Amino acid sequence: MPAQPPRWDDARLDADRERSIREFRAERLAEPLDAYREHYERYRGAVERLLASTNDLADLAGQAASVLADTDLLYAARYLASPPISADDLKVLTGSPLSQAAMGRDPEAARRVAETILLLLDRERFPWLPSRRCPTDEERRTAVVATVTLIASQRMLTARMNAAPRRQEALVKERLAGAGYAEDEPRPIPNVFAAPPVGHFTGECVVGGSRKADIVVRLRDGRVMPIECKVSNSELNSIKRLRNDAAVKARVWIDDLGRNNVVPAAVLGGVFKLSDLRDAQERGLVLFWSHSLGELLAFADAAGEA
Repeated sequence: MPAQPPRWDDARLDADRERSIREFRAERLAEPLDAYREHYERYRGAVERLLASTNDLADLAGQAASVLADTDLLYAARYLASPPISADDLKVLTGSPLSQAAMGRDPEAARRVAETILLLLDRERFPWLPSRRCPTDEERRTAVVATVTLIASQRMLTARMNAAPRRQEALVKERLAGAGYAEDEPRPIPNVFAAPPVGHFTGECVVGGSRKADIVVRLRDGRVMPIECKVSNSELNSIKRLRNDAAVKARVWIDDLGRNNVVPAAVLGGVFKLSDLRDAQERGLVLFWSHSLGELLAFADAAGEA
């Protein structure tokens, strides 16, 4: 009889959830300000250069080919709009690629990009453009500070979103290696026969038909354990991370590989809603936490003994 994965009652789920929130708060409050300052200083220079090279944006369309070929200036230009325009949206709106080479070699495409940005310009930050006049020193200074604050804040948010799951994945891999599991190169796993050898694991790869897992472990009893590493910064975000992503993948993996062959799991960190945890567990996802990875390894050991 294969070792059964843990299934937590509401009291235990809530206790782990509360501990994870406390650790999330502590980490966020200890976050250094240096990273924000670095983004701020870098893009302050970019925004000031953008204004200086375009006559305070009056010549943005005319100077587009040279100005937008500069990666930092193109990035800063997307934040002139209200709200800022994502690179993907700007590509769709203009029908133009946004690479440095494309902006430099196709002046008409660069001009379309500039004109689209100007069409969506934040007139509160740049009040002089609709009035067709030069900005006052105070208006220019305010516009620069407001724009750079937007950019630096978004860069920090993006860095947090990307860094937290990477740290979590690295921690899980480190603990697996410490428990004697060997890491293999990732490869698609369409069925259990393509999974890593017993006692091995891989990084991100497709499991079953089409869904990727962050880490895939071949337990010592032969079952495959795809692991999703999920970090959430709010209860609302936990709906996306758990219900709409990890729990959906769990059902797909069970259908594709067979209930007796796969143990879908998630390692969680941050802020999660109790009802989302309960729902994910009921849909076949085994839950572990970054703060108690020993329980994941204990289950792996039990599977080996079985």
